[in-house]
Amino acid sequence: MTADGVLIEAAAVHVPAVAPGLLIASDTTPACGPDEAHGLLGRKGLLFKEPAVRLAMCAVHKALGLPPGRPTGPVPGAAGTAVVVSSNLGNVATVCDIVDQVRAGGLRGVSPMQAPNASSNIIASSIAIRYGFTGPNLMVCSGATGGLDAVRLGALLVRGGRTRRAVVVGAEPGDAVAAALRSAAGLPPGPPEGIAACVVLTAADRPGVRLRSVRRHSAPEPVPADAGPVVRLSGADAPSADLAGVLASGYGATGVLQTALAARWLADPADRPAGVGDATEAAVTCGSADDGFATGRLSRHRGRR
Repeated sequence: MTADGVLIEAAAVHVPAVAPGLLIASDTTPACGPDEAHGLLGRKGLLFKEPAVRLAMCAVHKALGLPPGRPTGPVPGAAGTAVVVSSNLGNVATVCDIVDQVRAGGLRGVSPMQAPNASSNIIASSIAIRYGFTGPNLMVCSGATGGLDAVRLGALLVRGGRTRRAVVVGAEPGDAVAAALRSAAGLPPGPPEGIAACVVLTAADRPGVRLRSVRRHSAPEPVPADAGPVVRLSGADAPSADLAGVLASGYGATGVLQTALAARWLADPADRPAGVGDATEAAVTCGSADDGFATGRLSRHRGRR
């Protein structure tokens, strides 16, 4: 990534069942669950959509600053905009349901309306179709580092000139199948209604919060003693135990959630919850012993005086 990185143009978090002030101090309206997503997205086009798809769309809708309701056409700047999504469990409930139906009655027992949801790319493709994005479309399912892997891919697309804007999303559902898989894998239980976050990346051609780098490493890295005033977001050093629990439960969405929170906090002190002091840089880390680790670094750039 270049020395100037890429600009984080917008960021949003959408975590139902978690007090909004825990994440963004200035938020007062609770995030809607997937069953109530029509209040933000409009009812048209949500039938048969996966819970993770609905949550991801809510995060994108908020990041783009759109009014409630389904867009009547491509959103401003949609042409050429890329979509990169991270989710490990986004459609597992549908896949398991289809397998059960095939076992019980063969392929004839599977509804044609379920078929699109069997694709792991369903979240990214649904977002692109709804908002009219015509750029590269990628889905990341790389385990605990997936969120920052998606952020890195979005930044590479912008830096490499493949797109002028990348909408990067992390989303995980909270359904019974996802919960059972988490438990079997020894993962923390996720939020009961799921989790989603979105960051919008563009070229670093103006002041703002910039993503400086994202890199992978095999083990957690110690924090330098002379690191200075840096916002740090990982499960181990979150400003509060409650927030640490949210970060630990995000799985494939964690890296995007961390990046969105860090960007919001760096951009506006009013968005910082209790326990987050003033800082101009941020370091976000996600991962696990099985999947490895990834660290992203952000900074607030005010431009030349």
